[in-house]
Amino acid sequence: MIPTILGITIVCFALIQFVPGGPVEQMVSRIRAASSERGMDASHSITEEEIENIKAYYGFDKPPLTRYVRWLGNVLKLDLGTSYSYEEPVWDVIVSKFPISLFFGFTSFFLSYLICIPMGMLKAVKNRSSFDTATSVIIFTGYVMPGYALGILLITFLGGGSFLDWFPLSGIISDNFENLSVSGKILDFLHHMVLPLACYMASEFAFLTILMKNSLLDEIKKDYMRTAIVKGSTFNLAVWKHALRNSLIPLATRIGEIFTLMFTGALLIEKVFDIDGMGLLVYNSIISRDYNVVMGIILLSSIMVLLGRLFSDIMYVVVDPRIKFQ
Repeated sequence: MIPTILGITIVCFALIQFVPGGPVEQMVSRIRAASSERGMDASHSITEEEIENIKAYYGFDKPPLTRYVRWLGNVLKLDLGTSYSYEEPVWDVIVSKFPISLFFGFTSFFLSYLICIPMGMLKAVKNRSSFDTATSVIIFTGYVMPGYALGILLITFLGGGSFLDWFPLSGIISDNFENLSVSGKILDFLHHMVLPLACYMASEFAFLTILMKNSLLDEIKKDYMRTAIVKGSTFNLAVWKHALRNSLIPLATRIGEIFTLMFTGALLIEKVFDIDGMGLLVYNSIISRDYNVVMGIILLSSIMVLLGRLFSDIMYVVVDPRIKFQ
């Protein structure tokens, strides 16, 4: 994991150096724009010495390798640097956007598995029935529709657009949130979360349900299921006692994603519902060339991805005792 993380950070740090419009260029542009507004010649508004001072202020007066080593040394001391745009420590910037994306990530993950496993089981047991056909149409519709497009439809039909006014249009709390009771605040927050949460879950819900169904269908056809039924077990009991655990093995590969959900966000969904989360932070940081924030998010998300894969390997062993890692 350590060499992989180092490789990721080296590649990303190197790529960032070739992206124009960094903090030095932005500061020089602002100074020249201010000079132009005062009627001064923009080309003579800032000297080369002042530009060098700006580079030194942002740490760009050193070679890229030196800057990377310095950045890595600060990371080892749990210091991700200071955001150029927010003028705050990168940790504080990430933490300020972290809770809402964490809520969406974990809630959508938990609800997806909570619903998709029994739904997939039921579809497998009732394969090719009217229930299976009807739910498949709904599931695949959700799968092929982008989350932001579903969000626009939900707002139109359920958010006071042209039809029903059941849910708020945007945001995560109401204007009178501070005046509500504790239970009222919880209900208000959950009320705002219904539509964006549905958009977050749409594609993952479809994928997990079909994966669970197909995996269980494969297990039902195997010899050990026929043996269990011949020995006197009912079909439903054989499915629950024998086939279910084996069918969960493919789903174990997705469980590791619970770690990556901490630093992911859906930019377009957040834009549709006006939610200031991690997706919007990543986008704004890239646009504004806020290198420290970009590198901080890349580092943390890379660590989470690798921890997620390790966790998936562990879950393989938990679900299937036949698997051993030497």
